[in-house]
Amino acid sequence: MSFFRPANALMVQYAHYHRDRRNIATHLLGVPLIFMAIGILLTQPAWVLAERIITPAWLMWGLTSLWYLSRGNFLLGLATSLVNGALIALAHVLAPMAGQVGLQGWQLGLAVFVIGWIIQFIGHYWEGRKPAFVDDIVGLLVGPMFVVGEVLMAIGLLPNLRMAIERQAGPSR
Repeated sequence: MSFFRPANALMVQYAHYHRDRRNIATHLLGVPLIFMAIGILLTQPAWVLAERIITPAWLMWGLTSLWYLSRGNFLLGLATSLVNGALIALAHVLAPMAGQVGLQGWQLGLAVFVIGWIIQFIGHYWEGRKPAFVDDIVGLLVGPMFVVGEVLMAIGLLPNLRMAIERQAGPSR
């Protein structure tokens, strides 16, 4: 998997590791938790620039959004960027609330991160396959796009992508 391959090729490659519906279901929860957890961990330090608060989390979101939007599937890239933006916004709400339950922001972020990965590994146990990122680190970026793509395909969008995935990786089971 090359870092700069088109979205459809990346999604098909990722789908080869994710055909069991139970695994896909765990990813619908685990991947967003992991992305949000990274956001929580990156809410500090914060800088003010042009009356806007900038954090490493927002910088990560901006860079990943550029990547998603440049993969050649605008709807998928835009939807992934918007979902990830909502997760980063939620991370900025949750991080300061950690103190209300006796945690530091980083502790909350780490806990959510571990929970997200446990959910992921349960799914891969059911799948009987290792996670895609083991073979190619780009799989870590493709995960959020795959989750958003699965939702979009479930509601009838991206039919050409669904056909390509099913033709090359097989139907989900």
